[in-house]
Amino acid sequence: MKISKCILLLLFAITFAKSRAKLEGLPSLKQGNSLKAEEESNFLVSPGGTFSSGFYKVGANASCYSIWFTNTVDKTVVWMANRDKPISESGSKLTLHGAGNLVLTDAQGSVVWETNTILKEIVELQLLETGNLVLTNQDGTIIWQSFNSPTDTLLPTQPLTKNKTLVSMRSQGTYLSGYYNLKFDDNNILFLIYNGPQLSSVYWPELVSNVFVNGRNPYNSTRMAILDEAGHFVSSDNMLFYASDYGVGPKRRLTMDYDGVLRLYSLNESTGLWELSWLPAGVDSCLVQGLCGEYGICTYKLLACIVAGNMIRVLRSESRKVNS
Repeated sequence: MKISKCILLLLFAITFAKSRAKLEGLPSLKQGNSLKAEEESNFLVSPGGTFSSGFYKVGANASCYSIWFTNTVDKTVVWMANRDKPISESGSKLTLHGAGNLVLTDAQGSVVWETNTILKEIVELQLLETGNLVLTNQDGTIIWQSFNSPTDTLLPTQPLTKNKTLVSMRSQGTYLSGYYNLKFDDNNILFLIYNGPQLSSVYWPELVSNVFVNGRNPYNSTRMAILDEAGHFVSSDNMLFYASDYGVGPKRRLTMDYDGVLRLYSLNESTGLWELSWLPAGVDSCLVQGLCGEYGICTYKLLACIVAGNMIRVLRSESRKVNS
């Protein structure tokens, strides 16, 4: 009886240790090493465990190398290296070569994505607690960073600058690049833009006789915006807002959602779910350009898209109390 108990305790300890190893991940990736898509434990984790980075499943035998919030119900993705070129889960890998180039290859060995960093010094790949995936040298200098190539999400302390664009997902659950953008235009103004197959148009802020009506300033050509850790967003064109739960503490993300609405979310860590803490005034799903297609009509009564009398899409609804 005592022997059986000892065996059970030993098995439990082994199982617990394995599960802990999977949760902890790896602190860094050294030159000459790889992360393999088919090995579940092959991922990086930030020092405080807030973020993880590895292969994220996007379909049947398809994955993208990604960064996600570790402790969320759905492992919320904030960045993808190859969002428009998913790769097989079998045989694909991310390799940090001896020359310093970080390369993502598919099962056939073809290069899908790379950092193009050819160096004569020792570097390693690390995931910072900010959610920034970085290549650093021995002095800690950042050689390459994911913050310079955002996908649909801006994280606190991550700058949005002149040549960077937040691009929405194609649809819910489809991680391909969509048609809605947050970017600076040539007049130094931060706009929400529909960039579809047949037309491109600004839908927020509303185009009026001049941008000053919306409180914007086109004379600052630095074109930089940033969300700080307390939930304060400020842009060089005078766009600014505060999270409804303003203050240091909650983990946040500013996401260009698939329905064309820019939203700030705060994480409820007790549930692992996201709570809305800001969205732009004057924008809702029925005011977004192109959401219902070329011949669709948006109806507030059903909050859905109607084409030829048939409902083709139910839109998201939410409280407007967080507008600013």
